[in-house]
This record gives sequence, C-alpha cells and structure tokens, in this order.
Amino acid sequence: MRRIRVIPALLLHKGGLIKSVKFKDYKYVGDPINAVKIFNEKEVDEIALIDIDASREKWGPDIKKIAEIASEAFMPMAYGGGITSIEQIKDLFYNGIEKVILNKAAVQNPALVTEAARLFGSQSVMVSIDVKKHFLKGPRVYTDNGKTNTGFAPVAFARQMETAGAGEILLNNVDRDGTYSGYDTRLIKEVAQSVRIPVIAIGGASAVDDFCAAVEQGASAVAAGSMFVFQRPHNAVLISYPTQQELKRKLYALR
Repeated sequence: MRRIRVIPALLLHKGGLIKSVKFKDYKYVGDPINAVKIFNEKEVDEIALIDIDASREKWGPDIKKIAEIASEAFMPMAYGGGITSIEQIKDLFYNGIEKVILNKAAVQNPALVTEAARLFGSQSVMVSIDVKKHFLKGPRVYTDNGKTNTGFAPVAFARQMETAGAGEILLNNVDRDGTYSGYDTRLIKEVAQSVRIPVIAIGGASAVDDFCAAVEQGASAVAAGSMFVFQRPHNAVLISYPTQQELKRKLYALR
C-alpha cells in the first residue's frame, strides 16, 4: 500500500481565499489562516497556496502575509504567484515555504527554474502547467489565469520543464476547474508518460474516485480546490477532506 499525496489548493485573492470556475466567477470562501488550521486537524499531506493576483498585477509575493499563513501550517506548504527572482524564492523558503510553484515565470524565463533547482534542489521547484483547448491547434499551455496562450503544447512544455530542472509538474485543465466533472485523464496520461518527474493532477475533482482515476493514468499525486471548500449541491462553504480510512480503502490500495 502506497501513500499518495492529496493536496488542497488554496487560491488567494486580495488577502482572502476564493474559488473559481474555469478561472472565472470567483466566490469568497474565507480566511486562509482559518482554512489552514482546519486542514491541520484533518491531517492533510501538503497545501498549495497560489496568489492569483500577483503575476497578473506584476506584484511580488506578499512575504509578510505568506509567512503568517505558513506559520500556522503543520504540513509542507507550496506557494505560487508573482515569483520572478531567486531572491524572492530565498525569502519564501526562509519564511516557511517548502516548495515554490512557477507558472508564468517558467514560460518567460526557464533559466529561473534551472537556477532554483541548482540552488535549492529540484524537489523544491514545481512548475504549474495550465492547459486549455484551442479550437484549431488542440490543447495549449496558458498563463495569466488562463488568458494568455503561450503556444506550447502541454507534453512538449512538460518535457522542457523537466530538462530545465523542475522536480514536479502541477497539471491543470482550466476548462474543468471548479466543474466537478473529473480530471482530464487523457491529458494526465499523455504528460505523465512523457516525463519522469511526478505529475500532480488538478482541475475537476469531485470525489476520491476521481483521485483514483488520475493515479491510474499516471498521476503521482492529486490536488483539488472546490471539493475541499464547498459542500454540494448548493456549494455552501465547508472546509473538508477525505478521511484516512476512505483514502486507504480506495486510493492508497491502488497498485
């Protein structure tokens, strides 16, 4: 039986937590510190914290806010948003972050991935790949919260990031974000088979069965947002996480 990481993805917007649908239609879900405290109690494996404003507005990471949140976390925390330099990465690690998530910066400056991996180890560097369908060219990698088409095909870009030194890929299908329609298992399989580093699936999960489907197609870990912050069918805000018994029975038992 292997333990597969199950990671809540928390989106920061103007200091609060929000959840989106297809990277739009933001809904406020609460205070990040309160959410982290609840996830502490639920024995969460890891948390990904992403500031969705920072890169778009060309802000650097809000180190004071991030440090405040990280100080409450009993589990490892990854952070993404507005990272453009090694100095910012050093500050994040000094203030309690264990991994950085690079998205737009990885597209614009792959050398940052390489230098961060050299200085801090590949295990500390995650590249987030946001994918949307293009009506002519098929799936493409996007930045700026799904607004800017980079022109890269997901598999080719994932390979480039592995070569650059990334230790993990966070793979998101924007069209499934917040929809509860399940992960894009075809995309997961294509990317996971093309690289040797772990692929973390995100975008569309509604149940542990979706985690299982992603892992069966090659994902090494799974992440989710809406599933962990909303109670269906009316999307009332409720921080939740599967029990260890359910994860052991369904997810960890996969071979």
